[in-house]
Amino acid sequence: MPKTAMSVSLRLSPISPYQMLAIGAVSLGTAFALPNLAKGESHEKIIVSHGYNEYDELKYSPEDGHLGYVNPDAPTGGEFSIAWIGTFDSMNPYATGIGTPGLLSTTMYEDMMVPTSDEVGSTYCLLCTTLEYPESQDWVIFNLRDDVKFSDGTPMTGADILFAFELLKEQGTPSYAAFVNANVESAELLDPYKIKFTFKEGVPRRSLITTMGSLPAWPKHWYEETGARLDESRLEIGPGTGEYVLDEIDVGRQIIYKRNPDYWGADHYLKVGHGNYDEIRVEYFGDTIAAFEGFKAGEVTFRQENSSLNWATNYEFPALDKGWVVKATLPNGNLPPARGFIFNMQDEKFADRNLRLAIGRMFNFNWTNQNLQYGLFQQREAFWENERLKATGLPEGRELELLEPYRDQLPEEIFTEEAFVPHESGDRPLDRRNLRAALALMEEAGYTPGSDGLLRDADGNVLSIEFIEDTQSMDRIILPYMENLKSLGVDIVYNRIDPAQYQDRTQNKDFEMRDAAYTVGLVEGSGLSQRFGCEDRNDVFNDAGYCNPVVDALAESLLRVETYDEMAAHIRAIDRIMRYDYFVIPVWYLPESWVAHYDMYEYPDELPPFDVGFLDIWWINAEKEQALKAEGALK
Repeated sequence: MPKTAMSVSLRLSPISPYQMLAIGAVSLGTAFALPNLAKGESHEKIIVSHGYNEYDELKYSPEDGHLGYVNPDAPTGGEFSIAWIGTFDSMNPYATGIGTPGLLSTTMYEDMMVPTSDEVGSTYCLLCTTLEYPESQDWVIFNLRDDVKFSDGTPMTGADILFAFELLKEQGTPSYAAFVNANVESAELLDPYKIKFTFKEGVPRRSLITTMGSLPAWPKHWYEETGARLDESRLEIGPGTGEYVLDEIDVGRQIIYKRNPDYWGADHYLKVGHGNYDEIRVEYFGDTIAAFEGFKAGEVTFRQENSSLNWATNYEFPALDKGWVVKATLPNGNLPPARGFIFNMQDEKFADRNLRLAIGRMFNFNWTNQNLQYGLFQQREAFWENERLKATGLPEGRELELLEPYRDQLPEEIFTEEAFVPHESGDRPLDRRNLRAALALMEEAGYTPGSDGLLRDADGNVLSIEFIEDTQSMDRIILPYMENLKSLGVDIVYNRIDPAQYQDRTQNKDFEMRDAAYTVGLVEGSGLSQRFGCEDRNDVFNDAGYCNPVVDALAESLLRVETYDEMAAHIRAIDRIMRYDYFVIPVWYLPESWVAHYDMYEYPDELPPFDVGFLDIWWINAEKEQALKAEGALK
């Protein structure tokens, strides 16, 4: 029997809205190889497959009928509703740094290939039937489906994929254009449903196929008719191929998506059991308190809790007492985000590692977790909190071999000291041992306390830092940390600003310190440089503006690996260096998901390890929904 469902409300980046609905694909045939004789180029075998995995075998084939973690008989109907904090003034999620896009505004669009939620590294054809490529991976051809339609009824063809590719190069993020220009020699239509990408000679092949496979289908005809651009803020959106379409918007307040009754992919094996709601409603609230009150009152019906205070103390309200609301903890096998208080590494005041270490010393995780977070979290040590990817102890084996060529560019401690882990703290808010250690580090950095207790450099300049935040719920965590920094002698200012201003300032690197979280994965490829690379230090995805040439070199080398073990060794080496560089003060992580919801949702007996799945594989029990409405539980 299916379990009773729960509720989720994730904190999402305003420049990369949540895209959980894009899980599904259609693919025909299994992988096989043909000699490349017809093309007259070589005797290299051509691999033809319904999916792709760089390191492992594909788990699924089209003959399976559906994915193993869905309920193929899930009923459809009802409304899923979720709260979001802040506002929105655009429905174009691809214009980074311009406007604030609405939550789920990528929902209407699908990519050629998509991942599953129970595999590492696999992607399957959704808008294509098969892909084909030589063993050298010098090029890839996507054989597109001929039955895919946009929501306005227009057939999708290869021209739409090619258009999206060219549009992203011209009007997308600079980092994407730089990557494509450096790696892709050409893109061409071989026929209306066959598109080929040829890669440049001498560049690493890793991630190129998956990068091209992640291209979306954007309607060329709509862009040409309207003159719309990718790099502009707008509320008008083009038709997509996805199972949901935009129904209503009340700018800054509400968005409603509805199921497309003519969705082309409803019967395909990677879509069966997905998209079970008739409507998805997003309600915007001014702050976290108002959003929680909206949930308690039944204005929204699903919530993922990210406040330990709420989770431990505030789930005592009539709807819960009456059994209308279910509260539960779900397993989460994803890597936790690399969260922490980050420094803007482009600000010269943070150039000295000792200064950064001193500032980090004043954060007391132990006291914070026990007194403010009810002991519910674990302290984050690594960027990749995973046994195979996390650096531990001294470097050895393949990791040491990778680091050795850069010995003269790396601190000796990388080789002689165990991988950096956060300091230990005591049971009081201000740990005196760490205060003394921080003062010593500040002295090493050239700062000493003046007669007023403020730290000054050799020229008498006070060490002043602004810490910005946009979420009220973080006040109780950050304010004690600010008091500790004042005890150290830092002229620290905590400035909580509105979400729109916060987005603008963070994307333009107009900050000194803030709370942030880097997304990391069980498989890493070309995206690693976008988040941590020197060339992309100004990119919106490189939160701290971090740059280390050795990390760049290892990230480049990673693109040439052929086994998962070799990739993991590269990640351990990178993790070791970045932890030593200490551009993020590591804080906490939660290895599970806290959820609450009105008791009408249900989900499969076994959820996939890498996705809670509330948006696309859960469903509503209509009888329970009607009972809740009859009792006045829902608004």
